[in-house]
Amino acid sequence: MIKMALTEWHLSHTHNLPRRIDSLKKSISLLEFKGEVEELTEEEVDGLHGLYADLYSLSRVNASISWKQARMPLLCEGDANSKYFHAIMSGRRRRNVISSILVDGDRVEGVFDVWEAVFKHLNIILCPMVFIDWEWIICISASCHMRRALP
Repeated sequence: MIKMALTEWHLSHTHNLPRRIDSLKKSISLLEFKGEVEELTEEEVDGLHGLYADLYSLSRVNASISWKQARMPLLCEGDANSKYFHAIMSGRRRRNVISSILVDGDRVEGVFDVWEAVFKHLNIILCPMVFIDWEWIICISASCHMRRALP
């Protein structure tokens, strides 16, 4: 019962969208031509506005359906280059990692130790006195009263 109702709804609402859009365009053009020849009544103007609203709504639905239909083969088949691009990005990630850093001749390793060394270095460069937070460096010295975001 529900399946039949959904099938009927689909056929009446989305199956023949291009034909319905064309018929709305023809109706609109007839009313606009009539409006150029003579003045339209208030009911005809309201009908024209309703036709434009229906045309806009159906055009949006048609565009959405077309977009989804165009993406379906790509989703089913996949992108031919995705393995290549994934390999490129993984290589970049491996090359850009800072696994250790030299601080005063000593090698510092580990994520948190490297972060601490970087923050201490930025503390020396940016302000004489800096409050260190994981997201922000807040200068609290008398000469530096602004907030800087970490890059």
